[in-house]
Formats: sequence, C-alpha cells, structure tokens
Amino acid sequence: MKIACISLGCPKNQVDLDGMVYTLLAAGHETVADIQDADMVLVNTCGFIESAKEEAIENILEACSYKEQNPGLKVVVTGCLAERYRSQIRAEIPEVDAVVGCASNQMIDRIAARVAEGEQLESYGPKRDFPLGGKRVIGTPAHYAYLKIAEGCNNRCHYCAIPLIRGPLRSREMDDCVAEARWLASEGVKELVVVAQDPTAYGEDWGRPGSICALLDRLNEIEGIEWIRILYAYPERITDDFIAAMQRNPKVLPYLDLPIQHCNDEILHNMNRRSTRQELLDVIARLRAAIPGITLRTTLIAGFPGETEAQFEELCAFVKEVQFDRLGCFAYSAEENTRAASMEGQIDEETKKRRADLIMEIQTGIMSRKQAGKVGQTLRVLCDGLDDESGLYICRTAADAPEIDGAVCVASEEPLYPGRFYDVHIEESDLYDLYGRLDGENTEGNA
Repeated sequence: MKIACISLGCPKNQVDLDGMVYTLLAAGHETVADIQDADMVLVNTCGFIESAKEEAIENILEACSYKEQNPGLKVVVTGCLAERYRSQIRAEIPEVDAVVGCASNQMIDRIAARVAEGEQLESYGPKRDFPLGGKRVIGTPAHYAYLKIAEGCNNRCHYCAIPLIRGPLRSREMDDCVAEARWLASEGVKELVVVAQDPTAYGEDWGRPGSICALLDRLNEIEGIEWIRILYAYPERITDDFIAAMQRNPKVLPYLDLPIQHCNDEILHNMNRRSTRQELLDVIARLRAAIPGITLRTTLIAGFPGETEAQFEELCAFVKEVQFDRLGCFAYSAEENTRAASMEGQIDEETKKRRADLIMEIQTGIMSRKQAGKVGQTLRVLCDGLDDESGLYICRTAADAPEIDGAVCVASEEPLYPGRFYDVHIEESDLYDLYGRLDGENTEGNA
C-alpha cells in the first residue's frame, strides 16, 4: 500500500512515527507525500492540550474528506489522541477505519494489513508496553535527529495529562540509547536532540537519579555527532553534577529548555511543581554563571485556576527580571481527569488569553533587544537547507532548536550544504530570525 503519514505534536511523537514507518516499509509498503496518491493515511496525533486536540481533529477530518474522491482510502489514527480517547474517536468520526494506541505502534504492519482487507478496528495495550526503542527511519532532515531516552513521567503536575496518556517514567537502557545514537551518526546525523518528557529524570525509575550525566558523557564520545541538544530540563533536577556534565562535554550545547510554568509560590504549589520562586532564580543564576552565554528557553501557563491579578503581575515582573532568551506562554487548558480541572477558581477564557498575550508582549520586547544585540557578531551555524522562495539558506546557531526556535537566513553566492557548519557574519535581525552573509571558510566538523 501507499501510505501518507501526518505527524503532529512534539519531537517524541516524531520518533514514534519513525518507528512505525520503519515497520511499514519493512512489510513492503511505501510512503507518499500527497494524500491524493495514498491508499491509507496515518495521522499520528497529539492530545496534550485543547489546541493540540483541535489540530489533531482537523487533520483527521481533512484526511477523511479525501474518501469522497477515493472511497477505498483508509484512515488510521495513532498517537496521544488515540491513546487518550480511544473508542470516542470512531464514535464521533465513524469515517476513521482504525484507532491505534501507543502500545500497539509496533504492530502497525499487521493492523494496516487488516484495515486493507476492510476491517475496522481498535488496538490498545498496557502503558508498560509502549516501545522505548527499536528500529526506525529518520523522519527529520538527515543531519539532525531526535533521540528518545525515556517514556512517561512521574512528576504528576496537576495540569498535565501526560501521565494519564503515557504512563509512569520508564527509562530506556543506556546501552540502547548509545547504540541508536551511533547508528544515527553513521547515517550522517550531526545534531542529536535528546528528548523525553523529562530527560533530567532519566534513570530515576532504576533508582539511579542523575543518570543523564553518564549518558551525556557517552554520547559526547560518538564520532560524527557535533552538537548534542537537551530538550527539556526540569529546574528541580538541575544539580551541580548536571551542570558539570554540560561543562565537561564540549558537544553538549549551551542551551536548555526549562519549563518553569509560573513563578508564584502558591501557584507553583497548586500546580504540584517542586520549585519555589527563589529556587528558580537560583538555578537560573547558577546556569548563567557556570555556562556563560547559555540560551535559556521556558514555557509559562497564564490563567491557572485561582491565579489572581497580583500573582499574574508577579509573573510579568519575573519575565522582565529574568530575561529569558526564548519563551512561550500558553493560556491554561483544563484537561479532563487532571487535578487542576476540578479546582476552584477556574478563570474565563478571555482573561486567560489576555494574560498569555500580555506575557508574550513583554517577551517580544526582550527578544527584539536580544536579537539586535547579535548584529555584528560572527556566529557558527548549521545549514538546514535552501529556502526556494527567498533564495536564502536557512541555518541555525547553537541557540536555535530545530522546528522550535528561529533561524539564521544566509545570503551566499557559493552553495551551502545541509548538515555542514559555516561561520556567518550577522548583518540584520528581526523578532525571530537573524540575517547575514558567509564569513570566511567552513569551520571544522564538515564532511
């Protein structure tokens, strides 16, 4: 069969799809980019917050709409929405042919065969059977890839549905992580992006907290890998040992995404977060002192149940004080079966959106100043490819995570090659992107 794949949500979801695509290709199927050419559409969904669920449903409905011109088309829904809502999906969208929970990803070839024969089905399994590794394709551009080191989460933040969907923390064996990283390097990957719901919790389920440090040591030794980027790092687990591991391993980039969510102690307590405002300030100060120039990204939630105007104003002041390099703020989304959804003091949608927008206005000014401060510098960048419309090469610095942050747009008469590193002199900036020209010869690390 010809199968079109749609992947939504986080990098961890992309890794899951990479594994399913490998299984389907090994079974003799082929993938196509255009749904019009497909016999089956696999929609790998996110189901984390309301906006993600809406996007998933829109994509499912769009895939099903192609049945009007191709009545034989099959639509298979996988991922977090499938795992979370199960039978509800086919009940509300009967055009869907199969709903596949995350534990059944490894059986996607058999499921596809049954669906091709006209069977409509659902397949789930216990969360402990969610695959931690296995063979995969590289669904990203060939020079960077995500390495998923764990599944699930034990943090139990009161607003978060992830433990309900993905289950408790299960860390992947270190040797298996390293073996996959070596394979990725052999396939030409230059940037390794380490992902999990909480990479800093890696190994805690074995009774060995801090195992992320040993893993970084081993990943740093892999020939061919030039950059190692960590997404995400929970502030309460930023220990001196973790900072030392970032310092001693030169391939580990000075970049961290710290999902702090808020700064007010009462709100943090109600969220079941483990940090206080002062502890957040302390860990940020320690990181900046130990790793000069580190890029810090964070996410915040505005309008959490019970958040007062005074507490929101404290959050605004915190953002101004800390001056994060990157920041995203989301209006609180009440997720069913989470503790926060049943809390008193739920805030209306208009107020939540207004507060989130205000935070982003503050961050816009901070970002603009930080971007302008890079004009005149020469920065090392990794080329992602050519933008055909503008004729500019799209590159990234160590401060730019793929598919999340901005880019360095480079004008060059000489061709630049994806997966190679270059020195670029920055001439202009806007809110998200930098603009520059090639400065001298290629830097070390090019093939």
